[in-house]
Amino acid sequence: MPQSLTIPPVHSDALWTIERGVSPIVATAIHDGHAVRKELEGLYALSSDERLREEDPFTEFISRDVPNRIVFHRSRFEVDINRGRDGAIYYAPEQAWGLTVWKDGLSSDDAKTSLQTHDDYYEVLLAFLKGIERWHGRFVVLDIHSYNHRRGGPAAAPTEQAKAPHINIGTSSLDRARWSHVLDVLTDHFQSFEIDGCRLDVRENIAFQGKGEQTRFIHEHFPLTGCAIAVEFKKFFMDEWTGKPDLDVLKKLRGIVASTVPLLEQALGSEQ
Repeated sequence: MPQSLTIPPVHSDALWTIERGVSPIVATAIHDGHAVRKELEGLYALSSDERLREEDPFTEFISRDVPNRIVFHRSRFEVDINRGRDGAIYYAPEQAWGLTVWKDGLSSDDAKTSLQTHDDYYEVLLAFLKGIERWHGRFVVLDIHSYNHRRGGPAAAPTEQAKAPHINIGTSSLDRARWSHVLDVLTDHFQSFEIDGCRLDVRENIAFQGKGEQTRFIHEHFPLTGCAIAVEFKKFFMDEWTGKPDLDVLKKLRGIVASTVPLLEQALGSEQ
């Protein structure tokens, strides 16, 4: 694997990047983005670093070896693709971890432009997954995210392990009767790894329950053929206050995710 975390350059105005392979396994990194429209830059009450702390940097890197991928390049502080349209813009602090996002609010025209991105993304996602469905009959989407565990500050104690597993599997909208065999394969595989001598703590619906809009949307539109699983990595692969990554840990996580692909393909095929 390359030593660099960089990706091939994308146009500064790019909304997302899509890679299509010959596999029924898809990964998305829809909170990886940090870019915002130029006309919004002066409207934020938050600094770039403050926004970055609540984004999911390096989730693109973790997902890089999955054959089909969607990476969203805009910040969730412009439009949160993983929330329903009505909540996709953070107007109030209670929508954004208590943070005041805008200096003086957001105009209706600016909001309309951001929400158009939300509409367009889901239109593209639907078409993309219909193509995967045509080729393979069924598919698995790994909806990859990360989460903070040092909210008290850089010197404060982290969230206790009981409430913050290394990997949180979110399954709120998942049809367990239909997809438990896929979920079990994924969870068991993740649990089989150690990083720095520590067995990965992988649990379901602890820190998060997988209630994001994307998994809900997939299960609504592909109730019999689409298995979408939210995979939340605790930010033990980086310093969430400085943004500095631990490249060795990230490379291991990337390899672990890549190694799930043949197992998930086999699990899908075993039920056809």
